Amino acid sequence: MRTKTLLGKSILWIFLLVFAFVTLIPVVITILGSFKTNSELTTGATFLPSLWKFSNYGEAWEQANFSTYTFNSLIVALTTVAGTLLVASMAAYVVERMTFFGKKLYVGMQAFTMFVAVGAVVLRPQFDLMVKLNLHSSLWGVILILISAHASIFFILFSFMKGIPRELDEAARIDGCSPGRTFWRIILPLLGPGLGVGALFTFRGAWNEYLLPLVFTMTKPELQTLTVGLANLKYGISAASQTHYMMAGACLSILPILVAYIFANKSFMQMTAGSLKG
Repeated sequence: MRTKTLLGKSILWIFLLVFAFVTLIPVVITILGSFKTNSELTTGATFLPSLWKFSNYGEAWEQANFSTYTFNSLIVALTTVAGTLLVASMAAYVVERMTFFGKKLYVGMQAFTMFVAVGAVVLRPQFDLMVKLNLHSSLWGVILILISAHASIFFILFSFMKGIPRELDEAARIDGCSPGRTFWRIILPLLGPGLGVGALFTFRGAWNEYLLPLVFTMTKPELQTLTVGLANLKYGISAASQTHYMMAGACLSILPILVAYIFANKSFMQMTAGSLKG
């Protein structure tokens, strides 16, 4: 029995190591490629850079306009996070704490949007709607559409909301608090772990979004996000001489996600621990 257990653990560790290698090797190649010259990247003759060009990052930041792209991406991601958490938390509070006509239908529609991937099918009507709102050539159109796709965050916060005792609402009502004040003063602070997890997922999705910013910034290249600007380097006139910028830009685009994970890591671990206890 002990031999079988040891064999099973060995197979599991081998599988995990192989999976980690396959996952991390593209990241390692990208990081090493960001320090190479264009000739090394084109020929692919060496795995390690023969000459470590740390200046690639400075040149990419200035010459490839990554400073503007990064600023635009931060505006989109941070505003989307704030709007999504606000809308999803209020919706979760109302659905969990109150009774109203069409409650089950609303929850069903939220679930429906999660399991039906329409993708680019809805891009044209979304763009037409933003044209009517005069937001088709700004990042605000992208932000509003991203905020509207908050179903997964709604269910995360809805689950956390169930763990908050209803007695707190009743005590607040006795003290004269309105439902709105109860939400802002009592419920929202207790949703800290759920808000942290929701912020992490929302930030990652908004930061990596490509198709919406591409469509909405076609007439205004100065509003392009980092994902769009990075991809455009591949199709530029001097694409062959910009490969090192693409590698450096890809590494720069990873950093904000890592920072967001570091800040939300505690909340994510709390959610995982709570699910295991349940």
